[in-house]
Amino acid sequence: MKRPCNNLVLYSKIMIFLMLFLCVNSQLTQNFYSKTCPNLLKIVRKEVQSAIKNEMRMAASLLRLHFHDCFVNGCDASLLLDGNSNTSEKFTPANLNSARGYEVIDNIKTAVENACSGVVSCADILAIAARDSVLLSGGPFWKVLLGRRDGLAANFSGSSNALPAPFDPLNTIISKFEAVGLNLTDVVSLSGAHTIGLARCTSFDSRLRNFNGTNSPDTTLDTTLVSELQNLCPSTSDGNNTTPLDRNSTDLFDNHYFKNLINGRGVLESDQILFSSDDAMTTTKTLVETYSNNSMVFFDDFVNSMIKMGNISPLTGSDGEIRTNCRVVN
Repeated sequence: MKRPCNNLVLYSKIMIFLMLFLCVNSQLTQNFYSKTCPNLLKIVRKEVQSAIKNEMRMAASLLRLHFHDCFVNGCDASLLLDGNSNTSEKFTPANLNSARGYEVIDNIKTAVENACSGVVSCADILAIAARDSVLLSGGPFWKVLLGRRDGLAANFSGSSNALPAPFDPLNTIISKFEAVGLNLTDVVSLSGAHTIGLARCTSFDSRLRNFNGTNSPDTTLDTTLVSELQNLCPSTSDGNNTTPLDRNSTDLFDNHYFKNLINGRGVLESDQILFSSDDAMTTTKTLVETYSNNSMVFFDDFVNSMIKMGNISPLTGSDGEIRTNCRVVN
């Protein structure tokens, strides 16, 4: 006779849990600023267009800022905070002399503040700018969920340890994605962002001459590409010369990056291992092959992964703040 009551209690608990879950996940919405800053998307698009027109590389830079922000503290614009070499995420190995586009975000923020002061977070500006950068480079469109607030502190140690590095083995990269709630599909689809942008010699020159102490280049790297990159990055250079991550399709957001991996022309070791490493056989290789043959599947998965990444631990409600200046807390 007591079983129906127990079942009712269990049912009630499940419903409460589901309601709480839906509440948390509905805090970000597509129309968050529809009344408080109705022209937001137009303002951001105009500024991103101007920045990319001035420098095509900026599309990749803005996309990368969103990625590097969300992997540390969640998507809270902590990456944008200025500070010293012991506190600011800008000074960690993953970002120093690498992450760029901060001035563009400043320009966007100024334009947004002029239209609707104290309303739109820097974290949301990063998310919109990343989407527009993809779209304006020929990639897919998606509706960005909004309503994030800005963090109150940077996380230097988190940025030093949480971000995937170009020298990480595949299992480490997968683990870093899993740590923020992302899966294998996300690893491969988001790596496809390297279809645009440049890489400095310092991020791949270890592959060119004495790879892992072998006294030879990385054998998974196409020999013709090895010669080209050796000329670009002589052993006496400072490592700051750059090359396109997706050669022969430099500024177009497409699936050519995955075709490069199949042909041994992934510039970064962390890219090529998605196809060529032993671990890839049972994890990422099949997805690389799928995306190389079908750009629509890649685009669909990339959009889903960007939305998932944009939902990593956002500050909402009364948490955090809306920064007036993206570089400093209020």
